[in-house]
Amino acid sequence: MASSKLFLHFVLLALIACGAVASDPSPLQDICVADKDSPVRVNGLPCKDMKDVKVDDFFLAANLDKPMDTTLNKVKSNVTLINAMKLPGLNTLGISMARIDYAPRGQNPPHTHPRATEILTVLEGSLYVGFVTSNPDNKFFSKMLNKGDVFVFPQGLIHFQFNPSYDKPAVAIAALNSQNPGAITIANAVFGSHPPIADDVLAKAFQVDKKVVDWLQAQFWENNHN
Repeated sequence: MASSKLFLHFVLLALIACGAVASDPSPLQDICVADKDSPVRVNGLPCKDMKDVKVDDFFLAANLDKPMDTTLNKVKSNVTLINAMKLPGLNTLGISMARIDYAPRGQNPPHTHPRATEILTVLEGSLYVGFVTSNPDNKFFSKMLNKGDVFVFPQGLIHFQFNPSYDKPAVAIAALNSQNPGAITIANAVFGSHPPIADDVLAKAFQVDKKVVDWLQAQFWENNHN
């Protein structure tokens, strides 16, 4: 009986330790360049044969020094993500990055990264940023950032960035501790899902008339990620 309790105790500790891993699993070899053409399906991307790996697998002419187009969507921002799908050498290394361009009054609307914490650095302009903690507190943390400032958005929490200037664009670089951080834009997911969530459900959740929900679901919910 005592040995059974001891075994369960160790199992519980092991489960807690596994759950504490907040980023991608550690690699088991030096490199695992993504083989995007492989028919094998794994949690991530399969590795190229080492004999086929080339230096350009670790290089991307991403043009991140150039302004990106912020006129393609209504939120007036452009997120250029560099992940393992674009840079195969990132596979299994647990990191990705993004350049984010904001037009005057543009924003990267409230969203979450289900698999990554984000650290953001402002390169040009100013940004009003914030995140909200989980239930039941839903505490809101916000800050005005200027050029050179750094801010952290904890993994999985809803966050945003907004350029308050009426005449100046802003630029930021973000690093994320996952090769595939994912992004769930709240408005798009709730009101632009396919098929749509029943308006009865959303009317009750947001405590508004169903006509308001129907109008929101009829909008074109654009993606600002590239």
